[in-house]
Amino acid sequence: MGWKTLFSVFGLLVVGAALSLQLNQTLAVEQQWQLIVNPSSAESFDDFMFAYAQLPRAVITLVVGAMLGVVGSLMQQLTQNTLTSPLTMGTSSGAWLALVILSIWWPDAVNDYSAFAAMAGALLAFSMILLITGLDNMTGLPMVISGMVINILLGAIAGAVILLHQDYAQNVFMWGAGDLAQNGWEMLEWLVPRLSPVIILLLVAPRILTLLRLGQQGAEARGLSVIPAFFVLMVIGIWLVSAAITAVGIIGFIGLLTPNIVRVLGARTPRMELFASLLFGALLLLMTDVIAQLMSLWAGQVVPSGVTAAAVGAPALIWFSRRQLKAQDGMAVALPGSRSSLSSGLALSVIGMLMIGIAVYFLFQVDEQTWHFAMPSDYQWMLRWPRALTALCTGVGLALAGTILQRLIYNPLASPDILGVSSGATFALVFATIFLEQSLLSAQWSVAFIGSMAVLLVLIFLGKRHQFAPSSVILTGIAMSALLQAFVQFCLSKGSQDSYTILQWLAGSTYRVTDTQALLLSGLVLVMLILSLSASRGLTLLSISREFAKARGLNTSLMSMLLLALVAMLCAVVTATMGPVAFVGLIAPHLARMLGAQQTRQQLLFGSLIGGTTMLWADWLGQVLLYPNQVAAGTLVAIIGAIYFLGLLIFNRVKARLSFSA
Repeated sequence: MGWKTLFSVFGLLVVGAALSLQLNQTLAVEQQWQLIVNPSSAESFDDFMFAYAQLPRAVITLVVGAMLGVVGSLMQQLTQNTLTSPLTMGTSSGAWLALVILSIWWPDAVNDYSAFAAMAGALLAFSMILLITGLDNMTGLPMVISGMVINILLGAIAGAVILLHQDYAQNVFMWGAGDLAQNGWEMLEWLVPRLSPVIILLLVAPRILTLLRLGQQGAEARGLSVIPAFFVLMVIGIWLVSAAITAVGIIGFIGLLTPNIVRVLGARTPRMELFASLLFGALLLLMTDVIAQLMSLWAGQVVPSGVTAAAVGAPALIWFSRRQLKAQDGMAVALPGSRSSLSSGLALSVIGMLMIGIAVYFLFQVDEQTWHFAMPSDYQWMLRWPRALTALCTGVGLALAGTILQRLIYNPLASPDILGVSSGATFALVFATIFLEQSLLSAQWSVAFIGSMAVLLVLIFLGKRHQFAPSSVILTGIAMSALLQAFVQFCLSKGSQDSYTILQWLAGSTYRVTDTQALLLSGLVLVMLILSLSASRGLTLLSISREFAKARGLNTSLMSMLLLALVAMLCAVVTATMGPVAFVGLIAPHLARMLGAQQTRQQLLFGSLIGGTTMLWADWLGQVLLYPNQVAAGTLVAIIGAIYFLGLLIFNRVKARLSFSA
């Protein structure tokens, strides 16, 4: 790729922008040109629509796309990781959380300090990445996994804040979906000065990035202070992304895909990659926005560009990750070791925690004046037992699903939420509620099952190429989760009361579960627990290897499909009843194995016990921590689970460093 190619792309960009202005256009070209030269000459409604809606939308699309492209290239070159982007590093979620907090608690400061708040949130996420992976290990799977967990953590906190302050967050739904629509030139006038550091970036970064390609020692030998240079460039990139997110909301995948595209097309030097990413980022977002506008015209309602970017970007991410999987990308994420056997004392301790949790759940009384223990009244009993039973069975069901997935895919990081299985059920239910007018409050298990099973089949189909390697399966799951979550965000973008009802359900709450639903859930989970235990021998053989299982006479294809159907059904009934719940399906099986439950049957039972206990305590804590307000159990367990998992990664990194030093 040479400079002549870039000039050709620039010409294509200009032509594409001009053509995008012709969408649903009634004005002649001469009139359009007159309005471009002098927007104040607008007189008719069509004139104003062109001068103050279509034209600023096209310009801000080009500007934001260019910024996302160049920042994506910068981040990937700094970390030497082709999977780095604001999306995978969690910086977008950090900026989003900060903007939500600012808009709710300090609304008067939004106009003046929103970009600084977004940058603070993004820097928080980036600092967490550094704490987990270290500056010298931001390549491959560990960084992607850390970013994904940070995304879940910060997203859960943002969701909880919105739910606790519904009246002050009316505008956040469309903002979170990534909306490029404009009502004038004010946002561009606000944004462009804040993007001026990109000039410094384009002038200074190429030489620094060239030296960094020599490695840290080679760069320092040539006079570069590597760590200060790394942080300065990364802070500039985060600032540019924060300003863009503040202006148009979250638009994923552009910063991830653009540098990969330009490298495939032949960009070899850091300077060429930066400039090519700037132009191709603008072109890619422009194409995405044109598709969004065409879909909006066809559907008769606004389709946010962020949703379209996810629809285009998720399949592209899967394609790139499958074609360009490097050895470093296949690195396993190291987790702490396990005990050789499960002691009866540990099992009894967890059972004791469950019994105490049940007693506290029903006997602990809280009001605005006092906290005390007392027998529940008939009314309190009728309110509490369906919630307690739902929380308990949700934990058991997700622990079973996580155990089966981890053993079936040979991946200790496999779980329904990380692999997108729960997202499949979530999207199916939200879609059926919004567009098919089904009731979300009734248990739509068949709809949720279809969504979960569809995601599982895609994961299995795409994972075979790399023998279900952690990076391949997890990247596919991340891409599918991002796609499905973007679709859910689109469903929420109307900002109506229905959106808040769905958001409450998305938080994973037992609040609206009826006694009939709780009993049906418990019955189904009990049946599937029995089925899981019955299939434990087959699962044990499969977890050793497919060849070993075949040699023992097991029909591996049939057993695998039956187990996957069982996982899909577990996710379906849990998600349909309570909503999506993160991390239980990951943490409970891992804790069970770490504490000594090495055998399949043991892990299924002990993991279920840990999962049920965790959910019961989370649901109770959510009811009392901020009384009279309530935090959904799914939100609380996502926060606790993310902190626990990040703590494991940090602990293991520190332990490995100490062992290496010794």
